[in-house]
Amino acid sequence: MRRVSPDLQDLVKDLAVPTSSKIVLVVIDGLGGLPGDEGSTELEKAATPDLDTLARESICGMIDPIARGVTPGSGPAHLALFGYNPLEFQVGRGALAAAGIGFNLELDDVAARINFVTVDEEGKVADRRAGRISTETNKELCRLLNGMQLEGTQLFVRAVKEHRAVVVLRGRGLSDALSDSDPQKTGVAPIEVKALSPEANKTARIVNGFIQQAREILSGHYPANMILLRGFAKSPRLPSFLEIYRLRSAAIAAYPMYRGIAKLMGMDILVTGETVEEEFKTLRENFDKYDFFFLHIKGADSAGEDGDFKRKVKVIEEVDRNIPTLRHLAPEAIAVTGDHSTPSVLKVHSWHSVPFLLRSAWCRPDKVDKFSEEACLRQGGLGRFPAVEVMPLLLAHALKLTKYGA
Repeated sequence: MRRVSPDLQDLVKDLAVPTSSKIVLVVIDGLGGLPGDEGSTELEKAATPDLDTLARESICGMIDPIARGVTPGSGPAHLALFGYNPLEFQVGRGALAAAGIGFNLELDDVAARINFVTVDEEGKVADRRAGRISTETNKELCRLLNGMQLEGTQLFVRAVKEHRAVVVLRGRGLSDALSDSDPQKTGVAPIEVKALSPEANKTARIVNGFIQQAREILSGHYPANMILLRGFAKSPRLPSFLEIYRLRSAAIAAYPMYRGIAKLMGMDILVTGETVEEEFKTLRENFDKYDFFFLHIKGADSAGEDGDFKRKVKVIEEVDRNIPTLRHLAPEAIAVTGDHSTPSVLKVHSWHSVPFLLRSAWCRPDKVDKFSEEACLRQGGLGRFPAVEVMPLLLAHALKLTKYGA
């Protein structure tokens, strides 16, 4: 993690003031889409009467997570939403995965995300998610891989969820300057991890030794008969939400990695259930305790990655059914958006901009009458703008920013 220059966040830090008003940011992971066979995106196809009503009362637009044409990972996309310039603050996926499960990284630890995957008889990746194995199966496999000692380095392997896990290396002289073993596609073999600096040669040897042992241990555990590693990282040090925005903040997220992002920013992590309804229930039960809530919905992204258009539609419709809970709580500022686009037709994250709505008593509603890519793009009063501007907009519409200058 590095800072390179003063930016919008520094300005907001100078202007932010604590007040009793409340902000809720709902992030539907992978929300943005592309037209499917019927000519509509998942959001356009979904029946969303309550989101549409909210949009009619809002000012809308489209956000670019990083920059036009740049496809974001989940980590930098969320950093941007929270006002951390993702080109200045760099947090590796491994550190996020470790934080998400409550694994406290020591100063010199190196963490990497694991995907349990299926490889065929030729050693080529056939399924990058091993059929989305159960978390219980994941835990059993992690127990088989845990506790190795390689070149004086201890390796901890811990389950995250479904096919995802994390490995943490603890020892002397470790570096996170490593390439990934994940080729990010099927039909090819895993890639050898390479050192990206001379200081990382030892760590690369250790990681490749771990991968080789994992291959042997998992060979009889189809469909999870191999691992891929990516996002090598040490623990970052991020300025907290309280420090920057003067906000008592809380995160509601069923998926561990997003709890990890929130934890690194100093948010309280609220215990919640797995369903969208349970997450909104958690919001309702804790609404009086915090100024800012981050409510994360994972299912739309998973469906998009699986190429399941209909399932992604259903997740969006489930969110819509819970919007009345949010309206009843009546926070001073509400935003609904996604961290990035995950079109079902592509089955991966994409570079496309993401629909955004902001409702407040002090917004200027535009002509958007349906929450969709088409309407937000063509009629949204906010136009197309960088995701790092979301937090200043929310703070302003909750009357939490003072005037700049005399």
